[in-house]
Formats: sequence, C-alpha cells, structure tokens
Amino acid sequence: MVSHARWKLARDEKVAQGIAEDPEVERRREEISLAFDLGQAVYDRRVALGLSQTELARRAGMTQPQVSKLELGGTVPTVPLLARLARAMEAVFRMELFGSSIRVTFTDLDGTTPEETATEHASAPEAEAEAEAEAEAEAEADACAERAAERTAATG
Repeated sequence: MVSHARWKLARDEKVAQGIAEDPEVERRREEISLAFDLGQAVYDRRVALGLSQTELARRAGMTQPQVSKLELGGTVPTVPLLARLARAMEAVFRMELFGSSIRVTFTDLDGTTPEETATEHASAPEAEAEAEAEAEAEAEADACAERAAERTAATG
C-alpha cells in the first residue's frame, strides 16, 4: 500500500518532469477539493452559531447523517441545498472563483464575515507550503516548550 505522502511526492515529480495529469483526474481532484471547502464552510458556520448537526439538519430539512457527510466533504451540495443551509444558518452564501482559487463563505445577514465562517482554498502548492510552515512552527514551539520544562525541572 502506498502512503498518501509517497503518492503526492510521485505526483509532484511527474509535474516537475512536465508529465501532464489526466484531465479527468484533475477535474475530479478539483471537485473533491470543492466538496471539502463547502463542507468546511458549513461546519465553521454551524459551530460559530453553536448548533449541533441534528439541529442544523432539522432547520434545513435534512437528516443528521446528511449534514455529517456534507461537512466531511463526502458530497457536493446542490444550489437549492446551499440555499436551504444558508437560511437555516441565518446567513448569506457566497462562492467566489478566481483563477485556480475558490473562496466559500457563509456571511452574517448584516454583511459581516466572522473569521471562523470563511474558508479559502488556495492553489495546491500554496496550500502545501502553508501547511509545511505551520508544521515547522508547531514543532519549533513544542521544542521551546520542552526546553522550558527541562529548565524548570532542573532548577527546581
């Protein structure tokens, strides 16, 4: 079994060599990414409102498992469903497409966008670089905390 990291590395090597990815695979990858971004936006807004999946499902005329599947990126919702979700979460739904980036938001009805209700999908290389930088920052913070704990233990 090939790990995700190895598969991703092999894909990146092919791109670097100029080997184009099958257009169908690329289209499917974009669809999966969009489903994840939409699900994350629903999750963020639901949590910001303090709603359970069951309560959101009741408000939107859905079942709790459907909300769960949507939030996990397991399905691409239809436009009518997005409208029902927006009404259920007392929000305005916006999807902005620019280049290879997509921004999905559920905005308060008064027009403000709380930070926790917005998700942005950057291009794959930018997202990977951001994830690596965050991982390095976390590792550095953990190392600093560990050294501080060791100093405290050593000095009593």
